[in-house]
Amino acid sequence: MRGGAVELRGLTKSYGEVTAVRGIDISIEAGEFFSLLGPSGCGKTSTLRMIAGFEEATAGAVLLDGQDVTHVPPNERPVNTVFQNYALFPFMSVADNVAFGLKYVDVTKDEARRKVGEALERVRLGQYAKRKPAQLSGGQQQRVALARALVLGPKVLLLDEPLGALDAKLRKTLQIELKSLQESVGITFVYVTHDQEEALTMSDRIAVMAEGLVEQIGSPTDVYERPATAYVADFLGSANVLHVEVVGPVADGRTAVRIGGTVVEAEGPGASGDHGTLVIRPERVRLVPLESHHSVVATIERTVYLGAMSDVVVTMPTGELLSARVASEDAGGFLRGEQVGVLLRPEAMRLVPAGALLVNSEE
Repeated sequence: MRGGAVELRGLTKSYGEVTAVRGIDISIEAGEFFSLLGPSGCGKTSTLRMIAGFEEATAGAVLLDGQDVTHVPPNERPVNTVFQNYALFPFMSVADNVAFGLKYVDVTKDEARRKVGEALERVRLGQYAKRKPAQLSGGQQQRVALARALVLGPKVLLLDEPLGALDAKLRKTLQIELKSLQESVGITFVYVTHDQEEALTMSDRIAVMAEGLVEQIGSPTDVYERPATAYVADFLGSANVLHVEVVGPVADGRTAVRIGGTVVEAEGPGASGDHGTLVIRPERVRLVPLESHHSVVATIERTVYLGAMSDVVVTMPTGELLSARVASEDAGGFLRGEQVGVLLRPEAMRLVPAGALLVNSEE
């Protein structure tokens, strides 16, 4: 189905004296898998509900394919929603659950039967049409909810933490299935989650939200490798954060910073004399012999076993802790109290504006 572009202009939502969404601007392309990512209370679900029409915007506008639908009732918008609890009717068969919404549109019984069959085959549940929801696994129930939403042919599908109630292994499997389904149907998916891995795995682009604002919008690679703020770096995956003194700009968009008594270069702009926040992913830190070129001397504190990989935690000259991710088979060579060189390559680090780093929270 063609269309499905979503645009949010200055979208704001207040509940009494509490402002949940603070004038955000987001453009979502037709056919895109777009995720709203952030901790509990950041405004992502309120944003989704305003797109659906379940909540009235306090200010701003919601546009679908260029048409202002801010004040259009939910049932008149070309969107459908999948919730975390699925909301299946327990006394109805799978087929009847999927067909429920077709009762309110102008289709014949034969056409409705065909649409239900196609929707169930699309989510690989054709053989379960006569079962009741209680006879299905959690993952199968989730796919029934998807089929029920897709059978009406929406231009935009809104998904509010649809995998949140499933176990970790099943979530990983369904992440791949959900992205494959989105690509096959070709409609716009707007996905709300607090799970960084879900967003990175499935999304074409991600909006990272905090306290009702959008901190950064970009591809998974952009927001992970090139975080715009310390908050984004901290929230999206593991990140080392060092507070540094800015020495001054150098060539190619890099900036010289001072860590203890050592000056190194990092990606990103900065002005001389300022204080900044240096972000380094653990997998991009290299531990090298002492006095290696461009390395900083640190002291090994402990090793944290993670399975195939381990984090070697060291104390930097500033007193801050930094983790280096290494293969567990190599981790035994790092002993507590020993000194080691930490190689900080310019392309592995990003300088972002200094400021309070928000603490990760869970839904």
